[in-house]
Amino acid sequence: MAKLYLITGPAGVGKSTVSRKLAESKEKSVLIEGDDIYHQVVGGYIQAWKEGNHLDIFWEVCFETISIYLQNGYDVVFNYIMSDKDLERFKKQFPSYEKFFVVLMVNGEILLQRDKERPLDCQMKERCLVLLKEFAENPLLENYFLDTSRLSVEETIAKMEKDTFRF
Repeated sequence: MAKLYLITGPAGVGKSTVSRKLAESKEKSVLIEGDDIYHQVVGGYIQAWKEGNHLDIFWEVCFETISIYLQNGYDVVFNYIMSDKDLERFKKQFPSYEKFFVVLMVNGEILLQRDKERPLDCQMKERCLVLLKEFAENPLLENYFLDTSRLSVEETIAKMEKDTFRF
């Protein structure tokens, strides 16, 4: 049966890099970058953290897309900045699938360094630190934290597939 992998963490932590490698390691998989779906809106675009955003529609599109792939036997790797409320929505939406959830974390210094290595139009600068703080202060996500400061991408993936991150 297909599996669902959810990867979150602050901007710049390495969600896209880890997600791509994980998807590439699977025999039949799809990578869904939440940012790509969110940025499909052009006219009327509002940043996700601002009032009036289009997150409700975004989640509908994500859940429908993920569902179609899972039903057709694809492992789905999805990454986006997610909260504990989003995790609960995934539990309800996909109860019969094996699911893994991980919050990639690093310290602020490493996070800012990684952010600087991103293309200029993708850099989030101080917003990275705001998100890092929000994740660090959410006790409902704490059990899913994976500090990747000293881990390679391959080591990160190996740890992610442990029972610790099943939900």
